[in-house]
Amino acid sequence: MKLYTRTGDEGKTSVIGGRLDKDHIRVEAYGTTDELNSFVGLAVTKLDQPLFIDILGELEKIQHELFDCGGDLALISTKYPYKATEEMVTFLEERIDAYIVEAPELEKFILPGGSEAAAIVHVCRTVTRRAERLVVQLQKIDETNPIVLKYLNRLSDYFFAIARVINHRYGVKDVEYERSALVFRDKKGKEEEK
Repeated sequence: MKLYTRTGDEGKTSVIGGRLDKDHIRVEAYGTTDELNSFVGLAVTKLDQPLFIDILGELEKIQHELFDCGGDLALISTKYPYKATEEMVTFLEERIDAYIVEAPELEKFILPGGSEAAAIVHVCRTVTRRAERLVVQLQKIDETNPIVLKYLNRLSDYFFAIARVINHRYGVKDVEYERSALVFRDKKGKEEEK
């Protein structure tokens, strides 16, 4: 099998059910999801095995799910079913809730960084947000699986949560944005201040 096909030499690419221009918003959306998957793979290489065995397993699961999301975004035919599901979103919510408890309490905005692994996870978070914006644009002009947008929205929160946990487990403090007001207080705490 040859790696190159020459079929894209005129600026078109194959999607599931047809062909599109390579700069079509649908191609941008699934291409950015693929880019994100690559950054997740990079993050995996920076995490120590015993300390992050739970997160490593989750990131591998997420890589498969990002492939599913990319497939859904590349789908322009109604002949095939969508792969991204509500259960994928629920799993992320459960993990976010667990990691919020593990990380130190947060009151201010933080700068991306700390450890190298956390910094790469913050890159994953921002690429996720870009993919999400592209999916929003796509949904304005064409149909796609609505769960993908929901998944990406939750995934960026997951990356924020694990970046903080990674720093915490490594014993590295998050760097607070020095001009940040207190922004992450719960409603109960706000009521007590009044």
